[in-house]
Amino acid sequence: MPSPARGDVASGTGQSEDGTAESYGRERGESGRLVCALEMEMTNRSTHSDSKRDCVNCDGLIKQNCGDSAEVSVPLSLPGKRTHMEGDDLYRLRDRKLLIEDRKRVCAWALGTALLGILLMIIHAEICPYVNVPGSKVSLIISCSISLSTACLLILIVAFHYKDIRLFIIDHNQVDWRIAMTSHRVLVIALELLVCVIHPVGSYWEVGQHDNSSYAAPLCVSNHHGKALLDMELLLSMLMFLRLYLVHRAILLHSKVLLSASYRSIGSLNNINFTFRFVLKVLMNKHPARTLLVFILLFWLTASWMLTLCERQTQASTGHMDTALWLIVITFLTVGYGDVAPNTSCGKAVCLFTGVMGVACTAMLVAIMTEKLALNKGEKHVHFFMLDIQISKRIRHAAANVLRECWLLHRANLPKGNHGEHRRHQRCLLEAIRVFRHLRLKQRKLRDYVSQMVDLPKMQMIMCDLSANWNNSYRELEQRILSMEQKLDELSRCFQQTSELLSEVLHHRSPVVR
Repeated sequence: MPSPARGDVASGTGQSEDGTAESYGRERGESGRLVCALEMEMTNRSTHSDSKRDCVNCDGLIKQNCGDSAEVSVPLSLPGKRTHMEGDDLYRLRDRKLLIEDRKRVCAWALGTALLGILLMIIHAEICPYVNVPGSKVSLIISCSISLSTACLLILIVAFHYKDIRLFIIDHNQVDWRIAMTSHRVLVIALELLVCVIHPVGSYWEVGQHDNSSYAAPLCVSNHHGKALLDMELLLSMLMFLRLYLVHRAILLHSKVLLSASYRSIGSLNNINFTFRFVLKVLMNKHPARTLLVFILLFWLTASWMLTLCERQTQASTGHMDTALWLIVITFLTVGYGDVAPNTSCGKAVCLFTGVMGVACTAMLVAIMTEKLALNKGEKHVHFFMLDIQISKRIRHAAANVLRECWLLHRANLPKGNHGEHRRHQRCLLEAIRVFRHLRLKQRKLRDYVSQMVDLPKMQMIMCDLSANWNNSYRELEQRILSMEQKLDELSRCFQQTSELLSEVLHHRSPVVR
């Protein structure tokens, strides 16, 4: 028998509940009935408003949808099992967290695989002139390793976008996956797969060496395959560096900005999109010199190796790493001594791109140095305050000099004979007046500049103080008005009592007068 407080719940369960309650009442008594009613209330609260009523079995099983033939039972008392009270939102949050972690892990593996492929390509290009002999399989093994890493990278790219689509489905309340496949997403996936599939494949053909040349070939491609194949291998090797686009994705997914709940909460309130641009701005704001230095060094090394790869086709000195690094550095810094220059079209393109990047990085470096050397707000206040004090002292000294020269000029006018001394004191007086005016103008400019520095916290404190004073004055005025009203009420009451007394006195005296 259910308790009276739960009568509305017990009345909706029907005859099956009464039979169940009676059977368990005979076995367990009153305590079993209370436990049964408690579990029934917990179950009914967790179901939706439009769902069917549940049948409750007090041995710890909840049978849902009693009108259906199939029954689903979930034990209440077993530890470690999720109940229906947790709802689907908890499962969605758990799946979302797991997908975010899996996406980070897949992105890290993809970046590692891409860097491994680039490293194998560099090793392949560097050792081919020494191991590319008839019967050697080293070049073929390295080429197969590059192809294998490319295949693994493609699989990881597909897995990353699969996780991303599943995350989109969870965020939008279990929509169809075809909704997530927009034209922009399909284009991005196709471009990423196209970029990641690029790798040199020349070693799968017959390899050989230049017979009549003492200079090594740049790649494991013989001369009889033609210049077209050699240029294609060179282009594919350089285009493998496009895989470094995965760096910005890894930085974004592993940054503390994206992982911090505080950043995300405040950013959502201010409509901030957490993209790589925002993360890069945060890094440049927190560690500007370190970030720019790492980027410049990595860019120098990468561009130098690409330049050596391009210039190995000729006998020029830029085909060596040290000369190429020197050329890249002076081009990056826009110096250009002219002692070395690229000879191939590929090398000229690399130097042109290096010059453009050098201009951009130099501008950022100048901005960083300007920010580091600039005074902060407190330092500016101290500096300008001391300048104002110093200028005020100099103005007082200049005013004293003007007065002194005026007195000396007046004293020189008394003898009426020494015109040279009179002209000298006139010149000194005019110079003292000029210095005095110059210092006054300098002080005025300084104070105008200081007045332009709006101290927002100070203005906010002043406004808060004014608002507090106005509120206090308003409260005092209200209290005074209330006290005046009370006094007016008392006066009106006194006047009324006085009028009543006078009327009574006049009423009593009127018979006597008659």
